[in-house]
Amino acid sequence: MYYFDPTYILIIIGMILSLMAQAAVQSNFSKYSRVHAMSNMTGAEVADRILKSQGLYDVSIEHISGNLTDHYDPTSKILRLSDSTYNSSSVAAIGVAAHECGHAIQHSMEYAPLSFRSMFVPIANIGAKISWPLILVGFLISNGTPNILVTAGILAFSAAVVFHLITLPVEFDASNRALKILGNQGILGTNEVKGVKKVLNAAALTYLAAAAASILQLLRLIILFGGRRDD
Repeated sequence: MYYFDPTYILIIIGMILSLMAQAAVQSNFSKYSRVHAMSNMTGAEVADRILKSQGLYDVSIEHISGNLTDHYDPTSKILRLSDSTYNSSSVAAIGVAAHECGHAIQHSMEYAPLSFRSMFVPIANIGAKISWPLILVGFLISNGTPNILVTAGILAFSAAVVFHLITLPVEFDASNRALKILGNQGILGTNEVKGVKKVLNAAALTYLAAAAASILQLLRLIILFGGRRDD
């Protein structure tokens, strides 16, 4: 007979949430990528205008390959826009560019959650790499009885969960800044801003799904390895 681990349901739920979020992003981005902005400005031009309006003359803009690989690098103060954003004048592209500008603005203002996330990155990366080895080694050498290695592994994985949770306010705040600037500066019309909001809200779902999936994975680890097993 095959043994079915009921905790797999937690992994399945996390996968479903992630797939649904990705589908929402692709659907909304695809829809508003076909909507041409009346301003006729490209993502790169909008980014340049927003940065200068905020006095951020030391942030450069670069074109990188890929689709939705846009990001702001705080270490080098470079805003990188992908193929789908840089030269596109669609509502979706402008929204993505403005969102990344939101991160640059956060950096210039020393926005606390962004600073904390940046400091937490190496901790989260190390935690994600060593968590499973610690748990499995600790579990094997203890004959199924939890020990310090298992506990250390679960705590290490918790660091990755914390990183996902820290990311949420950072991303939500960047989107809110983007929407306000696009509307206040007249870069987009009212209906176009509504389109951007749908694109950014869909993107926010991916961060929520990632956080939920990591929490569910942590819960599974605690259920499997966090308590004493009786033979």
